[in-house]
Amino acid sequence: MQTSSITVQGRTIPVRAANTIVVGAGAAGMNAAVRLVEFWRHKGVAEPASRVAVVSRGIALGASRMSGSDKQTYYKMGTSPVTPDTAADFAATLTAGGCCHGDTALIEGLCSLRGFYHLVDVGVPFPHDAIGTFIGYKTDHDPAQRATSAGPKTSRFMSECLQRKAERYGIEMVDGLEPVRFVRDGERIVAMICLDRSRLADDDSGLTVLVAANWVLAAGGAGEIYATTVYPRGQIGLHGVALEAGLEAVNLTESQYGLASTKFRWNVSGTYMQVIPRIFSTDADGGNEREFLTEYFDSTAEMAGNIFLKGYQWPFDAQRITGHQSSLIDMAVHQETVVRGRRVWMDFLRNPVGAEGWEDFSIAALPEEARQYVVKAGAVQELPIQRLEHMNRPAIDIYAENGIDLHAEPLEIAVCAQHHNGGFAVNTWWESNVRGVFVIGEMAGTHGVKRPGGSALNAGQAGGLRAAEYIANARPADVPGAADAAEVIADAAEKVLADIRELRASVSDVTPDAALDEIRTRMTRCGAHLRSGPAATRACEEALAQLRSLREKGMKVESPGQIVAAIQARQQCLTHAAMLFAIREMIARGAGSRGGHCVLDAEGQEMHPALIDPETGAPYRVKPENVALRDHILTVRYTGEGAEPFAGRDERPRKAQIPDAAFETAWREYREGSIYKA
Repeated sequence: MQTSSITVQGRTIPVRAANTIVVGAGAAGMNAAVRLVEFWRHKGVAEPASRVAVVSRGIALGASRMSGSDKQTYYKMGTSPVTPDTAADFAATLTAGGCCHGDTALIEGLCSLRGFYHLVDVGVPFPHDAIGTFIGYKTDHDPAQRATSAGPKTSRFMSECLQRKAERYGIEMVDGLEPVRFVRDGERIVAMICLDRSRLADDDSGLTVLVAANWVLAAGGAGEIYATTVYPRGQIGLHGVALEAGLEAVNLTESQYGLASTKFRWNVSGTYMQVIPRIFSTDADGGNEREFLTEYFDSTAEMAGNIFLKGYQWPFDAQRITGHQSSLIDMAVHQETVVRGRRVWMDFLRNPVGAEGWEDFSIAALPEEARQYVVKAGAVQELPIQRLEHMNRPAIDIYAENGIDLHAEPLEIAVCAQHHNGGFAVNTWWESNVRGVFVIGEMAGTHGVKRPGGSALNAGQAGGLRAAEYIANARPADVPGAADAAEVIADAAEKVLADIRELRASVSDVTPDAALDEIRTRMTRCGAHLRSGPAATRACEEALAQLRSLREKGMKVESPGQIVAAIQARQQCLTHAAMLFAIREMIARGAGSRGGHCVLDAEGQEMHPALIDPETGAPYRVKPENVALRDHILTVRYTGEGAEPFAGRDERPRKAQIPDAAFETAWREYREGSIYKA
């Protein structure tokens, strides 16, 4: 990066410039940086690594480094030597749940194996057999056994291997920067103002200005807006900063939730469920054990079969509750933890325990799908922990590394927020509505209502590849300087400094932690897997009131380090307000229960007699999905004006254009570069 400085109010503020700045150091961001250098090299651009930089709050943090499951899934095009697969079939799976653009889904299929084999070549240990076949398995919402895994730490391996390649190329990585504000000059974003955590006590409040011609946003999801979450601690995303900069968001209503451990945040999907552990509850002190699942099923075999199915039907699914299906387990856990105030545990030392008069657990009595799977896997040992040892020893090791011994203690679990399927609108090159700003990974709203497990990792690789290819071939490679937009940058820096002074002088008694607690409680209560029209309306009003209060009154800041926490809290408040606005609008449109959430409605279908709504004292009733709205995408823009500073509009999903050109035509367009013209 090129370095210089600007003077604002007598303070010297460092400026660092690159052609392209990647914000976020996970698997998607690292891939984009690596690919960009490679494309520039192919074009003969001098010193390509000096033109790109990766900026992060913490390179060793984030969802890619800190998240996973039993065998974290990477979803790709099929690689079986006997079962054919096509990009069109792949795209059909991605779009099946609705609200998903067909063109980006097709591109994720077309780029899938290109991205997968690149990961293999950089050292990610995806397993293959003696003749080189990458064997697949079935994951959630997957009809074709396209899934593979490098173990519980798949995305961590991806990030680390790609980082090592970036370091070999000489790509600069800037750690410890907290984004505060993008700086717009007309239609362009020319700079980003950050706080450098290493300089917070300085007179300039640690301000650093980053200047770039292109921005690749890869900062992940806003996981910390929920009280019950499996996102790694501190995963807050970049949504508030992006919304303020004018980026349009899509599908903010669509998230994924599922069962996860709470002491150590980790998904309990896959093998954890397929070995069929006992699931029980206790009171708040850990006593008074109860086999609560017996309230919801009619036999030990039925209950055990649904526990098994939670392995590859792991996400909470609004269509898998009634009729004794697997997501009834999620709702039963919710009933114990949220409604009854109890704690729920997975016990790998005992098999499931039925109600009085039920048959004892046995492998032979399992439903056919479960029985065939465990027998084929050789997982017929007496106890769940023995079956887990046999099938997936690393799934035990990951807990041991984090101080939990599954051989000696049960695992506390809850229904947790896990992934945001929505995000920001992108075109077929993953460019947002703001020219020169690309959004990849979980920040890109490409998934729609449902997605196969592990497809997010593929999407991040495909999006990073596409953004890098476009930047290298359709944008100049030179590095801009602060002088190109000196006046607007200085003005923005002055406003940030004034904002920090106001925070330091605030007499508010609301701390940043208290503000975040309010946000998290509201989102988990009204914006998670159970929603209703009245609750969403109230929550949206409360969120907007909190946002106004935080801006007008500030927060209680007692140290320089709390400046960062206060800025994060305000950005998270804007983020959750946008999501609640979208939830309210979508319920008003009559969307009903779909994907990862249910919409409660007194006239709807009863979930189960034992699932009691504490608001009414009667069984939960849910509004069925309005399938027609699968063909509508809700787009949200932050206007910053008036009492309700958001605007929403409906957009139809773009269709996929299946290529039908002659080779010579495609070859000519590629040579001429016309494929990069929007």
